Amino acid sequence: MSTKAVAAIVGPGNIGTDLMFKLLRRSESLEARYMIGVDPTSDGLARATSHGLIASHEGVDWLLAQDELPDIVFEATGARAHMANAPRYLEKGIMAIDLTPAAVGPYCVPAVNLDDNLDQMNLNMVTCGGQATVPMVAAVSRVVPVEYGEIVASLASKSAGPGTRANIDEFTETTSDAIVKVGGAKTGKAIIILNPAEPPLMMRNTVFCSIPPEVLDDKNLQDEIRQSIATMADSVKRYVPGYQLRSDPQFEAPKDIWNGMARVAVFLQVTGRGDYLPEYAGNLDIITSAAAQIAERIAQGRIIPAKSGQAK
Repeated sequence: MSTKAVAAIVGPGNIGTDLMFKLLRRSESLEARYMIGVDPTSDGLARATSHGLIASHEGVDWLLAQDELPDIVFEATGARAHMANAPRYLEKGIMAIDLTPAAVGPYCVPAVNLDDNLDQMNLNMVTCGGQATVPMVAAVSRVVPVEYGEIVASLASKSAGPGTRANIDEFTETTSDAIVKVGGAKTGKAIIILNPAEPPLMMRNTVFCSIPPEVLDDKNLQDEIRQSIATMADSVKRYVPGYQLRSDPQFEAPKDIWNGMARVAVFLQVTGRGDYLPEYAGNLDIITSAAAQIAERIAQGRIIPAKSGQAK
């Protein structure tokens, strides 16, 4: 029995295939063994086979009938599929990392709350927009109260596949919820824009956080917020190299639409590393990179030690 954590990817689309290439680079702790789909003509399944994975178009039933089950399964299908599959994974003792907006398990954004969730059996990756923007809300809320957080995620239309398009409502709802539960804002709102521009534009995100108006008169607090944002950006960049702040945070005076609160605006860009998808698909790169980071930490901290103990 391998002492690496055995991983299965359910969903051989853009996200699942990009994730496969990321796992193949993480050979010390993760073995990408299975790629599961339902379409025998899937390009993702063909690519998986060519890279040495065991690929099947017979779905989750086939996966759960294998003699050696995976330690970790990545759900890269859709919200409804994961809601149906999650209890089956749990029953088999398989840790699930959910890249859909199903939100069966707690939200996990590695730079913010991974250490608090290392013992969970199901973790939700929020959304691509959530992975990019929630860290910035959290960075501000660690310094001053955030009454309201609003994010706008602008994605290249070409990077939004059928799964993303079918889950737009879940995207906005899940991201808004994570702005509160992980980001620390009292209320939140998420907006997604699919930009059809040619050539395709990089993923760009704008984060607005309402803050107490007295911050505008306190240079020290402003500096603390700037430092918190920069530190958080560096934390994300460790597992998403293309994550960057596009400019310094901007502090703005109170406006009626913000109920008398001042606000700070943060501007981000995410460039994909090109493992499988084009560089403009930073929205997919950030969620697969975050999922791979979580799997690596859980494999090293929980799964591999347990398997090594069994080997003894």
